[in-house]
Amino acid sequence: MKIDLMTGGSTWAESADLARKLEGAGFSGLLYTETSQVPWMQIAAAATAAPTLEFSTGIAVAFPRSPMVSAAVAYEMVDNTGGRFRLGLGSQVKAHVTRRYSSEFDRPAARMRDYILAVKACIRAFNQEEKLAHDGEFYQMSLLPRDWAPKPHSHETKVDMSAVGPLMTKVAGEVADGIHVHPLHSMHYIENRLLGDVAAGAAKADRSVQEIDLIIPVFACPGDTPEEQASYVARAKRAIAFYGSTPNYAFQFDDLGFEGTTAKIREKMKAGDFDGLTELITDDMLDHFAVVSSWDDLAPKLLERYRGAAERVVMYIGEEEMRTDQDHLAKWADVAQAVTAG
Repeated sequence: MKIDLMTGGSTWAESADLARKLEGAGFSGLLYTETSQVPWMQIAAAATAAPTLEFSTGIAVAFPRSPMVSAAVAYEMVDNTGGRFRLGLGSQVKAHVTRRYSSEFDRPAARMRDYILAVKACIRAFNQEEKLAHDGEFYQMSLLPRDWAPKPHSHETKVDMSAVGPLMTKVAGEVADGIHVHPLHSMHYIENRLLGDVAAGAAKADRSVQEIDLIIPVFACPGDTPEEQASYVARAKRAIAFYGSTPNYAFQFDDLGFEGTTAKIREKMKAGDFDGLTELITDDMLDHFAVVSSWDDLAPKLLERYRGAAERVVMYIGEEEMRTDQDHLAKWADVAQAVTAG
């Protein structure tokens, strides 16, 4: 099992510095979100600085970009990293797509299916495996003159997508190389919802589920005392409450017997009581959605929970400490090396 760190917006120099530190610590890779910045230049800087790390986007927003643009960027990243990049795409939520990016969002699961297929058609055309001829419901592409096509290379370009609910998860099982699991997840969700839907999608395309990698962000909260764990726990609870405010994710709580939690979170948000949000996330909930552990036990707990399910686990919290505290980084290095060895 591989272990990555999730990171977001930073300067190119900061991205390169973090990559060097993680490479030295024994991490497998870096996963870049797309929030305040596009990820491509940060990844290029990091990949140049750390020639053994692997890189992914988790996720790059799909619909505002032409599938040709996404495919071309990914193909170039894969070529220049020697195969150390995989493209992660996602739909984002409707408000961002329509009001921030001014793009279409109708029937997002069907659109994502067509989008992924269009990206893969472009990549096959780049590889000169076939002419570009994608005629889908949402995307039609049939022109790629040789002078406008990238130079072929021999590295595989993997295309992953994010998925939570059954429609999107079945699409991912049908067309994607990997699935970015939502940070708000329990093993109950993975075992009783996600894996079955992935298998159904894979069966539709006559694929084996073993072909599909699960990339799973984890709220890991290490520390040898409650005081040492406190900062991690507070950030994990805030993130769980933030994600849990989305009505479509209410089932994550309901399935575990915490019915009504999303409604309670939304009530506090409407009242402006943001400080009270984390109080709704009990320690019992945290045990389902996070891994709270001593430093020595963290790697065994990650392996126990995710081995056999995850191709990669991605540490959602910890970037600040790894950037600024050498002693803290050394503790994470022990965890990373134990996970990759396990």
